[in-house]
Amino acid sequence: MAALFSAEWMNHLKDAWNGEPEVTDKLAEIDFDSVIYCGFKDEENPRGVFVVEKGVCVRAGAWSDNDPPANWDMRADLKDWLKWVEKGIGMTGMGAAFMTGKLKFKEGDYKAMLKDPRMANPFVKSFGLMQQIPTDELG
Repeated sequence: MAALFSAEWMNHLKDAWNGEPEVTDKLAEIDFDSVIYCGFKDEENPRGVFVVEKGVCVRAGAWSDNDPPANWDMRADLKDWLKWVEKGIGMTGMGAAFMTGKLKFKEGDYKAMLKDPRMANPFVKSFGLMQQIPTDELG
């Protein structure tokens, strides 16, 4: 098992992402390039980084000061991340998590993304990929 957002965990997510055409192909169609951070609401810095070029994750790992600025920076409490990793989250659940403040975006326009199904569907699918990763709470 890998600790949530550790380099090992993020690379498992990278493999799952790159193996899922519903994510990579759909995002490639819109030339999706992004630096995505993941972390916890109570921490200043993120824990993990995920770099996507033309829909494909080209680098993933533990976040460092040397990483490029985020286009997306998603934050939630540990208990919520673990629930989503275990059970997944659909579009409705994600909307509810955002509206109730369980899922926060320090960077990125969540509302604009949701209005564009070319981005929203792969985004929700990417959360489902987290279920494939055996996860420890924290390292």
